[in-house]
Amino acid sequence: MAVKALAAPLAAAVAALAACILPLQAQAAPSTFSPVIGSALLCRSHLDNAHFHSYLTSAFGPSYKHEGGAYWFKASGTLWGTPVSDILVSDDTSELVFVGAVAETTPDKLEQAIRGAAGVRHKPADSSAFPVRQSVPGSKIVYFNDKSKIYCARYKPLPAAR
Repeated sequence: MAVKALAAPLAAAVAALAACILPLQAQAAPSTFSPVIGSALLCRSHLDNAHFHSYLTSAFGPSYKHEGGAYWFKASGTLWGTPVSDILVSDDTSELVFVGAVAETTPDKLEQAIRGAAGVRHKPADSSAFPVRQSVPGSKIVYFNDKSKIYCARYKPLPAAR
């Protein structure tokens, strides 16, 4: 009888703990992920942070953090054959609109994957040990610890004339 009395509260506690942990796990990417996010990251599409925030919220649920002028979303998907773990989109605190992704590989390997899959080259900006790599359309690949981050950033358009 004592075991049954403890079982219900224990089950409720486990369920509550699972509810806290599960939102941090990445949800699978939708079929539109690669063309929508991949094109934005390569600066091949119009950047509208409200649109991308809505898209990412629909695809992955609410952002798990708001840091550095961006909303961060856990994502389980691949771009150009490379796994990505996080997608970020700018908030309205900056004069820039940007979309970025954390790739689970080095900048060299990410650049090779993009060049092979999309034909876009990212050339090193200098000969330093950790150079920023930039494409002609404007996307950049940077070091992010032992991973890489790719992003496209544009200045916000001027408000419509009144």
